[in-house]
Amino acid sequence: MSELSIREAYGKALAAYGEVNSKVVVLDADTSASTYSNLFGARFPERFINTGIAEPCMVDTAVGLALSGMIPFVNGFAALISLRAMEQVRTCVCYARTNVKIASSYAGLSDFKDGPTHHAIKDLAMMRVLPEMTVIVPADANETASWVPVIAEYDGPVYFRLSRAASLAVNPLGISVKIGKGQVLRQGGDVAILAIGTMVGRSMLAAELLAAENIQAQVINMSSLKPLDNELVLQAAEKTGAIVTAEEHTILGGLGGAVAELLSEYCPTPMVRVGLSDVFARTSTDPESLMDAFGLGVGDIVSAVKRVLSKRKPAA
Repeated sequence: MSELSIREAYGKALAAYGEVNSKVVVLDADTSASTYSNLFGARFPERFINTGIAEPCMVDTAVGLALSGMIPFVNGFAALISLRAMEQVRTCVCYARTNVKIASSYAGLSDFKDGPTHHAIKDLAMMRVLPEMTVIVPADANETASWVPVIAEYDGPVYFRLSRAASLAVNPLGISVKIGKGQVLRQGGDVAILAIGTMVGRSMLAAELLAAENIQAQVINMSSLKPLDNELVLQAAEKTGAIVTAEEHTILGGLGGAVAELLSEYCPTPMVRVGLSDVFARTSTDPESLMDAFGLGVGDIVSAVKRVLSKRKPAA
């Protein structure tokens, strides 16, 4: 599986979609060279706004554009948008249900060199609890490109979480995506690994290692975090009797939290969450080693599977 850049795929797809839909406008908080929204700006300067380093103002400007009938994509660093602009996102985007798309780049630990203040490891928990917010976390570059038109054509607020780093390619070009639906990437009957974002590729690698030990793991890409594909999660739990979640995020409130909430009410199932513990991560020379150091490695997924299998009740 080759490694491709999610943020660059997003920038190219957004610029390409700008040719199709003249209502799309793009805003950036002076980070366009990093988020790759500059590709849209170079092609459509009359539909591109650099608000400067002012994320709250950027969101409010996008709200005004949405109320005038445009489809605004706001761009910036995930850690900054989810913190500095949270009040505007809650009140002016979600409460008012304005048609604003929030493309949050440098998510998770992908802004590895800038340290804890720029790591977005709690943004999913924050965005998931907002009424009216849809939360999408693509696994690779190909899936990212497919989501851009779907998100643009959806009527309502969307939080689109994008990694700065490269990710393992698990989807073909032109993959079909749908809000509220997960995607089974690998079949298996012993355990189900539910993953999002960059952890999907790592989960596929973990499944290969597990297969060598005669453990057959089903791998599911849960890129639609909200709404969650409840039916698919429950099917996986009933089929395997063991669930592992994997996310580049704290284990509190993200994918693991969403799945645990669902299973506890409808299908209690042994479960282990792979993600950051309740800690701040440090800086590193690259995102991969940082992820490995804080419990997001392929080996951590393998260990989680073995732990959850030890909890599973034997079949009657």
